[in-house]
Amino acid sequence: MSDGTVPKRPAIAGPLVLVSNRQEMPVDEDGLARLAGRTLTAEGFSGVEVSLSFVLPEEMADLHLRYTGESGPTDVLSFPLSEDAAPAKDGLLGDVVVCPAEAALNRPEDVDAELRLLVVHGVLHLLGYDHEQEAERGAMWERQESYSGERP
Repeated sequence: MSDGTVPKRPAIAGPLVLVSNRQEMPVDEDGLARLAGRTLTAEGFSGVEVSLSFVLPEEMADLHLRYTGESGPTDVLSFPLSEDAAPAKDGLLGDVVVCPAEAALNRPEDVDAELRLLVVHGVLHLLGYDHEQEAERGAMWERQESYSGERP
């Protein structure tokens, strides 16, 4: 602009889910991104951005060890950008990383259903939900089932 101001980025109409698929198993990237977006919207987060990555077991094992100190791959990890209990309702929220090969081990008879469950699970963790305590677990599982259509 000629007055020296920088134009503002237009407001996001809904959640923006950026997908990175770094593994070879077929996954419904668009469907899972829409599911993540619907989950965010249902939880009141419309102006946020989330990255959703699908990775190989080797990459997941590296992340799992580096960030939790636990060895071996896991099915899903969430990396919120804020340590606050209540994340900001706009801006970059964080990253959800899913390992489809681990999802296939969890539920070989319906990998797509397991991926839906894991994506919602990861998004809920970004929003501050946890399942360490029994009371928290019930609230998280209820939302997880409601949004994914799958039982944990």
